[in-house]
Amino acid sequence: MASTSLNGGDGSAGVCGQQAFRTEPRNLTVRAGATALLKCEVLRASGAIQWVKDGLLLGPQRSLPGHPRYSMTGDENKGQYHLQIEDVRLEDDSPYECQAGRSKTSRPIVSRTVWLNVQIPPSEPYFDLNLKKPWVEGEEYTVTCIAPDAKPAADVIIYKDGEELTDTDSFTMSGSEDKLLNAHAEAKVRVQRLDNGRPLVCRVKNPAISRALETKVVMNIYFPPQAPVIEGLRSQEVKAGTSLRLVCLSYGGNPLATLHWTKNGEVLSTNWEVDIASQKASSGLNMEVKPEDNGAVLCCESVNLVSRSPLSITRTLTVLFEPAEVTLLGSFEAVEGKDVTLCCHTSSSNPPVHIRWWLGFKELDTATVTTSEGENGGMMTMSNLTYTVSREENGLPLTCEAFNKGTRFSSIKSQTLNVYYPPQKVWLEAPPEGTLLRSGTTVRLVCFSSGGNPTGRLTWLKNGKVVQVPSKLVESERGVSREFLLTLQPSDNLATYRCDATNEAKKVQSAQTKLLVQFPAVSVKIVVKQKELRAGHTLSLDCLAGSSNPKVNISWSLDSTSIKGSRAGPKKAEFGGLSVSSKLTLPLSSRHHGNRVTCQAFSSLLSEGVNTFYVLNVLFPPEFAEDQPPEVQVVEDDMATLPVMVSANPDDVSCEWMFQGEKVVKDRDHRYHFPEGWALEIWNVSRRDAGNYRVECTNAEGTRSTIIKLDVQYAPSVKMKTDPVFVNVGDTADLMCEADANPITSGMFSWKWMGEGEVEDLGEESEDGATGLLTLFEVTRARAGPYQCTADNGVAPPGSVMGQLIVRFAPELQKGAQWRKVASRGDGTTDVDVLCQAEGVPRVTFTWAKNSVPLDFSNPRYMERTVREGAVHTSTLTVVNVSAALDYAIFTCTARNSQGEDSLDIQLLSTSYPDSPSDLKLLSVTSSSVTLEWMPGFDGGLTQNFRVRYRWAESSSYLYVDVFPPRATVYTVTGLKPSTAYNFSVNAINSMGESSYADSGAVLTVTTLDREPVPGEPHPEVPDSAKASAVPLYAVVVLVGGLLLLLNAVGFFLFVRQRRRRKGRGLKEGAGGVTEGKKSESEGSSVSSFSRYASRERINASAQRTLLIDTSSDPDSGGSVYESYGGESYHYYYPTEAYSPALYPHPEAPEEQGSRHGLNPVGHEYEEVRDWRPYEDLPAYTLPPATAQGFGVDRPGRTPLPSYHEAGWRGASDSDPTSAVYNSTAYRRRKDSDLPFELRGELV
Repeated sequence: MASTSLNGGDGSAGVCGQQAFRTEPRNLTVRAGATALLKCEVLRASGAIQWVKDGLLLGPQRSLPGHPRYSMTGDENKGQYHLQIEDVRLEDDSPYECQAGRSKTSRPIVSRTVWLNVQIPPSEPYFDLNLKKPWVEGEEYTVTCIAPDAKPAADVIIYKDGEELTDTDSFTMSGSEDKLLNAHAEAKVRVQRLDNGRPLVCRVKNPAISRALETKVVMNIYFPPQAPVIEGLRSQEVKAGTSLRLVCLSYGGNPLATLHWTKNGEVLSTNWEVDIASQKASSGLNMEVKPEDNGAVLCCESVNLVSRSPLSITRTLTVLFEPAEVTLLGSFEAVEGKDVTLCCHTSSSNPPVHIRWWLGFKELDTATVTTSEGENGGMMTMSNLTYTVSREENGLPLTCEAFNKGTRFSSIKSQTLNVYYPPQKVWLEAPPEGTLLRSGTTVRLVCFSSGGNPTGRLTWLKNGKVVQVPSKLVESERGVSREFLLTLQPSDNLATYRCDATNEAKKVQSAQTKLLVQFPAVSVKIVVKQKELRAGHTLSLDCLAGSSNPKVNISWSLDSTSIKGSRAGPKKAEFGGLSVSSKLTLPLSSRHHGNRVTCQAFSSLLSEGVNTFYVLNVLFPPEFAEDQPPEVQVVEDDMATLPVMVSANPDDVSCEWMFQGEKVVKDRDHRYHFPEGWALEIWNVSRRDAGNYRVECTNAEGTRSTIIKLDVQYAPSVKMKTDPVFVNVGDTADLMCEADANPITSGMFSWKWMGEGEVEDLGEESEDGATGLLTLFEVTRARAGPYQCTADNGVAPPGSVMGQLIVRFAPELQKGAQWRKVASRGDGTTDVDVLCQAEGVPRVTFTWAKNSVPLDFSNPRYMERTVREGAVHTSTLTVVNVSAALDYAIFTCTARNSQGEDSLDIQLLSTSYPDSPSDLKLLSVTSSSVTLEWMPGFDGGLTQNFRVRYRWAESSSYLYVDVFPPRATVYTVTGLKPSTAYNFSVNAINSMGESSYADSGAVLTVTTLDREPVPGEPHPEVPDSAKASAVPLYAVVVLVGGLLLLLNAVGFFLFVRQRRRRKGRGLKEGAGGVTEGKKSESEGSSVSSFSRYASRERINASAQRTLLIDTSSDPDSGGSVYESYGGESYHYYYPTEAYSPALYPHPEAPEEQGSRHGLNPVGHEYEEVRDWRPYEDLPAYTLPPATAQGFGVDRPGRTPLPSYHEAGWRGASDSDPTSAVYNSTAYRRRKDSDLPFELRGELV
């Protein structure tokens, strides 16, 4: 709150003298929303002029910031500082002052305090009434009208139906805001029904409004209705069945009346309608008048919410109704001359009825009448009549008539009178008396009767007793008849049949006849004297035949066998016949149990008999059936069932099994089961369950036992009697296997060769019981290997065992050209490995000599190590720091075992250009490709590659193709023309030079096959040198070559793994092979059939690739030839230098047992033959892997050892310089690789 004191400010320049008010503000009254102006004029104003509102300084600026509706107006030069307030509101209702502040020339001045009085109009007036509860006529109510939130308080006047209520109390109360007032006016009002629908008005006045405000409510006054009236009922007497339509009306009332109908106090209807315009309520009642409404009180009641009690009107009904029933009682049948007594009565009626009787057209007036009270306020009437009848009145109607005078109702009940009189005559149709009849036949008896009312009922009687006859009465003009079809029985003999005719007249007429019947025995009975029958006792039986006419004869039979008994004399019996008897005695045994003893009584005159039987129940101890099996056969692991086929009487038998002296119970072995009866089941039966089982059965008569043999059959299990079997070449070998089986059957043994290849003559097979024998005569090395013995006795599965035949033979050394030379630089800086490889059994030992002088291995410059794999033994002689002066010599390798020895001279010499290949041959030919193979020559101690040269008749010069992979010895030349003769040759190249062409320059002439044209496929052309040189393919080849190097490296890795796992190794007898189809250039063309090179393996076709080959070494070539490897090529792709695979044998990584020959590790004297892992004589040295090169096949059926000379390379020690055996598997880098790259013999 700013202070109201004035400290003054500097006055206006040039103004002098004391400040004074010319015009001071005055009190001002203004309506809300108008503009107020408080005037203030100051003379000689020198200080700051500002207004104060309720003690708050508004500021000296004329715009009065912070107060948007406030401003100072007037001419400032005239000292006018009027306060103008726009849109005046209640908040502006406050005291105001005008102040002039202190100046240098004047003191401050303050005007008088004035008030701005703001007038506020009242809000909408309203009545404070509880309109939810209706006003009731005659009651007094308080009416309050409120004019809210006015300043000053409003004047309130209440009007009732236009008349001002003078008895009014007025007062004010605080409004919703400060300074606002609520004006209240209260008045007492007593309402009448005439006030209903008239208004109450509240009128409000205030200085702030120019026109009075009004609000009104319409009075809703509740008052009761008038008494109801009934319309539609003309008379209170109504006939039953009449439909009444009654209406109940009630006038007046607010709300209008609710109406409901009652009958005898029970509500009939609560539905009503109102008509606001006519101020009435109505309720209709539709009523079907019934007899039970007689005396009923109908009532209509009207009531509304303010009725003190219901108003009602009543009417009592009188209902006229007929009797619901007219009943005629009594019997209308009588024998002539007798009385009939009848009664006719009616149910309740109003008024009571009058009853009359009629017989035909004759009124009978002898009846007596009585009345009594009935239902629904009516009366019941009863009339009784007694009358004597005659035969002439039969069939006349007897009628009762009931008449009601009130309803004009008449009802008639009538019945026909039936007068009875007896039949006149009865007679029979039957066989003449004295006729002989046969029992079982049918006789027809007919009874006739005439006259009578009703016609007679016919009844048949036998010997005075009624017989039920299925036939019905047959009526005719003469009377009635009844047929009796009688099937004669023995009891009909001498029987009297009578027919009685009677009716309701109770008089009987009869006729009868007597029959003579022949019949067989009526019964046959066997009488047994013994209570119990046992085997070994004698049975006595009596047969009694009942009455027969004539006499019968008795015979006996046991099942179908007749037996003789003793007869007795006849006796008189029932039905006038005779009875006879017979006696039988029978010795008993167990076989009689269950048999029938039959007694038959036969009449020869009638050719008919009667029989009965007696079943023998013979007690005997257990007996086993004749077909009880003495032996049960079962396959091992199946379920064995040992049946018990036993009979006994009584059949309460208990059986016990014994095996090997002990009881067979489930607790002993869970495999024992007793499924039903006393049979024994053995689950998962085994051979130890075989044997004799005793079963002992007992009943009350004794004990018996029997033995059942269990034969358990099982599949063979086989073993070799001796494994392995050793034999020398040319001797006889016996391989024996023994089987454990049941049964032992003839021909159960069979033998099979399990080695590689096929064997035409396996040997001589024989057997002796559980032993099978395979005999091989004049055994060769090819017969060595695994043999399988199989035994099959018919019980699955057959048993098999593998046996090994080891053939001893003298060592055989590899002696091909590649084994006879080894090259080394001889500069004293490199080592060289001299390899000697032999095949022999048993184990082979090696000795070495240099220039025929045995080597001294104590010399550190010479080291020897032997490795064996199967029958292949490899001895590696390492010469350390080879010297040309000391070590260029002939080294002799000698291999020995118990069978003999073999030797080989190996020359160690200097590195040189390679020897020429040999044995060039054709492997396969197609219409566009030729696959060749050759034997490599000595590589000169360096890595060698091969080049194929070929031409055809039309070519101007040779085409050259470098073999790829570089050291492969099988190659496919592709892109050839069909049906064209080509000349092929091959030579070898290393870093020091090249060899002459194979086989002393001879050529192999091959003619390609005819090609069958394929639709849409272009004819292949063989590129000549000009075309080849003209095609710019280097960019493509470099890209493809890089990809091929990567793929072939992966392929070679898989190739090496495959070869290390191959089963079976063979050795080549010599370096030579079979060369087919090779001729000199001067000879004609010859194409051979496919022949596999003896010392080679076919190579994986997945390594076929394309290669750009440099042919600059041939002066005739004008460029490069782009060669495609296709068709039947078997190359693996190898990097030319970087990859050196490890080859067998490898002492650091022995192969798993059985990976090559699959032998079982059975011990024997030649351990190296059984254990196929590498044998190591000198474990102190590290031996580089040996190689198997050029080993051929020396006999049929043997798989050649893998040949690695075309692609088999391995790494050597990093410390060794470059050295190699002839086409060796070892390639060592030089310690100081001083040769230029192009001289290392590698393809770039």
